[in-house]
Amino acid sequence: MTIAIEAQRIFRPNKHGMDFVALETIRELQKRNDDNKYFVIVAPGEDRCLEESSNLSIIELKCSNYLLWEQVALPRAIKHLGVDLLHCTSNTAPLCCSVPLVLTLHDIIYLEPRQHRSPSLYQEMGWHYRRLVVPRILKKCKKIITVSQFECNRIRHALNIPSERITAIYNGYNTHFRQQSDIKMDIVRKYIPQEDFLIFLGNTDPKKNAARTLKAYSLYLEQSLIKRPLLIADLKEEYIDSLLQLEGISDIKQHLYYPGYIANHDLATLYNAAFAFLYPSLRESFGIPMLEAMACGTPVIIGNISAMPEVAGPGALAIDPYKPEEISDMLLKLEIDSTLYQKQKEYGITRAQQFSWEKTANELVKLYHTL
Repeated sequence: MTIAIEAQRIFRPNKHGMDFVALETIRELQKRNDDNKYFVIVAPGEDRCLEESSNLSIIELKCSNYLLWEQVALPRAIKHLGVDLLHCTSNTAPLCCSVPLVLTLHDIIYLEPRQHRSPSLYQEMGWHYRRLVVPRILKKCKKIITVSQFECNRIRHALNIPSERITAIYNGYNTHFRQQSDIKMDIVRKYIPQEDFLIFLGNTDPKKNAARTLKAYSLYLEQSLIKRPLLIADLKEEYIDSLLQLEGISDIKQHLYYPGYIANHDLATLYNAAFAFLYPSLRESFGIPMLEAMACGTPVIIGNISAMPEVAGPGALAIDPYKPEEISDMLLKLEIDSTLYQKQKEYGITRAQQFSWEKTANELVKLYHTL
């Protein structure tokens, strides 16, 4: 088969979840010797993280904005290439396509009620674009892929999708996330002065639950004898200040470190150096950071809703993410109970081994051939 894969944003330097899913899956497909030919269609960017090979060609499309790139330039390129099918990897796709379409729909959060507008204009525009485009695209898809059974059921019921047209294929995680016998402190100090800290990956998306996480951290500081600092990724100081003021906890700022975006290749070292990873999200369709931290032997505190319990498994430390006191109490338990702490380290490493990008690619190729 000749397969086109849309991976528009994988060359951008500051990659996020869906970008890594597309990139790692493509790398695994590239390793296979299965006579398939892949055209990976991208927008130009500084991080050329993928190289061409005998079974994979990279097609760069330049366009003035996202909408024109996806709705005009992409279908035009597909028609020119003469491929057997198009796989769009990041929730949206062209409304008009000349070949069978496979769509990876990571979630339908943008179709669910929300508490308030996104602070970021880019996120807000993306929210409206997806609400407009996705329901129309789904009618035209030969197959819809999502990343967990939870999300599969949500999409099927919310959008009345026949069960035979949608399937769940689990994500994996990069193998550089593993236990390190020798932690590189020069990498750690780029972001925080010491090891044995708490880490939280937030952003301005309300589902990441940043305000309640900071409130939980303030409750932890009131009771902890150790008072570990908190490293926060992907949030700017002014946004953190607004949350602290909203919660009335500005006094905890001296314990916070907020370097902004953290490079993925540094995250493995930071997980290894951390005491625990906070992931009390309000809504996740999968949650790759959970697996990454687990694979490094770092205990993880997760929300007990959406796909997080499915992915993290029955032995995970799950709390009600709407209750900051539960997050705080679980942190204190880890701090006090060394047996619990060690069990969580061992459990996480074992659980993470059930997932890999190789398994993801294998399932994807099977699906391609059913079409």
